Amino acid sequence: MKLAVFDFDSTLMDGETIEFLAREARVEDEVREITTKAMNGELDFFESLIMRTSLLNGLSIDRVNEICKNLPLMPGAKDTIEELQGKNYKVICFSGGFKNATMHIKNILKLNGEFSNILHVKDGILTGRVGGEMMFNDSKGMMLKKLQSLMDISPKNTIVIGDGANDLSMFKYAEKRIAFCAKPVLEKEANIIIKEKNLVNILKYI
Repeated sequence: MKLAVFDFDSTLMDGETIEFLAREARVEDEVREITTKAMNGELDFFESLIMRTSLLNGLSIDRVNEICKNLPLMPGAKDTIEELQGKNYKVICFSGGFKNATMHIKNILKLNGEFSNILHVKDGILTGRVGGEMMFNDSKGMMLKKLQSLMDISPKNTIVIGDGANDLSMFKYAEKRIAFCAKPVLEKEANIIIKEKNLVNILKYI
């Protein structure tokens, strides 16, 4: 058995979930600025997550779910995952975003699992608060290490794919570290760099 772990936003999905939601809340510019700083490693991920989700306060959860069910997949996502699973890989998604999106995409792409965060809702409305499994800079690395231990999979048989600074923590636990259309901070630590926005390009390295 082998393990492939994909970031979600701007990796499996073409864009940033929180920016699609921010557009609905009319705070897209503010959220995008914070996201950019976080993905470049200029802002602590936890702080950036709290700041951004607070700006979504007041959005209807029904509207959030509708938006999350219509997010665009990254080109090549479906074919790449099918190919990896055919090669005995378990394919997992790690996301600093939200289960409203990752659970839907998990079902669409038939992923083996997903780990992400939960938007707090009261009376059908977002409160601006958030909790979950992927809240901190090192969350992805810690979760990857746990999965490897539980599944008895070595770093040699692990591939990780991401685009931003919050993917750095999982790079140390994988032999193949893929920076996909990534920020410079992640490219520096990668041993595979892909510039073209199509996930099938990773298959040549498998």
